[in-house]
Amino acid sequence: MSNLTLILLAAGSSSRFELGVKKQWLRVGNEPLWQFVADRCEKTGYFEKIIIASSPEDIEFMKLYSDFTFVEGGTTRQESLKNALKEVDTEHILVSDIARSCISNDFLQRIISRRGESDCIVPYLNVTDTIVYDDNTIDRERVKRVQTPQLSLTSALKSALMQEEEFTDESSAIVANGGKREFILGEEDAHKITRIADLKKLSCLKPPSDDTLSGTGLDVHAFDDKGEMYLGGVKIESDYGFKAHSDGDVAIHALIDALLGAAGMGDIGMMFPDSDDAYRGVDSKELLKVVVTKLRNFGFVIINVDITVAAEKPRIGAYKTAMRKTLSTILCIDAQRVNIKATTTEKLGFIGRGEGVGVIANANLKYFDWTKI
Repeated sequence: MSNLTLILLAAGSSSRFELGVKKQWLRVGNEPLWQFVADRCEKTGYFEKIIIASSPEDIEFMKLYSDFTFVEGGTTRQESLKNALKEVDTEHILVSDIARSCISNDFLQRIISRRGESDCIVPYLNVTDTIVYDDNTIDRERVKRVQTPQLSLTSALKSALMQEEEFTDESSAIVANGGKREFILGEEDAHKITRIADLKKLSCLKPPSDDTLSGTGLDVHAFDDKGEMYLGGVKIESDYGFKAHSDGDVAIHALIDALLGAAGMGDIGMMFPDSDDAYRGVDSKELLKVVVTKLRNFGFVIINVDITVAAEKPRIGAYKTAMRKTLSTILCIDAQRVNIKATTTEKLGFIGRGEGVGVIANANLKYFDWTKI
């Protein structure tokens, strides 16, 4: 056994990335970045266990991709690391960031080969520019640009993180707790993705796949003699509404399922359970906005949607244009990419008897292409 655990930190919000897409969900081929990095590390065979610290919003979706150990991260890097450390039972631990995506096997070997020499092994890069601090020029030979991954004695790191102070890396916490660190020369290719321009500095990342991802949604609702009727985000003039936990917008519900299906993100009942009173009577447009934001965060782009409304009543011909405009605004696509169709069931079934409405929706997605920014 290697007696070594790898922790990959992927719980950040990517606030400095300014794309709406979380950098851990940028695609490399068909793989999200976090999986690409984890798979590369797993193939080295160095690690007994790989732990990925994820944000609460991402963790369930991440679990659908692989069987690594996932833990819920915190609001800070240090909090995420402390949560992950609860799952570590090896003598040594290597901690890195998903954003440091192109770490070479040689780099890993050089760090791991120093195991046992100190409480923490820290890679660094020299500084070649003149350094001015507080209007004073300082000796750049004494300045180090610290990188990850860092190799730590597990007991030393756990003890160090019991302090109240926040640290930006493991070695600083260990030194502040009386431990020792040793520096080794890092590598330029282990560049960290912080801003958009950083993507162009990483040669190991290939473009995202150009696959089209398709999903289908189906929903039905019976009529209710109470309330108002909404379809496709538009109020329909009617003396009746739908029996539903939310506002009953069956068209948006089917559309949400189509979008989630294309992304492999489950269904509307998983994301917005009808057992949760928070969604009682909720405007379905607000639910769709949440889904669109999640899709964007997880690296998807909506191409088009197609919705078929099956109903004997109400007649929706006069509302189709308003539906297209309303939905296209929420989906952030042109109205021409939102198609609305209406049909009947030729008097057959509960729809034919005028007891309710059924909707089938189709959606197509693609991966966000970060190479074109």
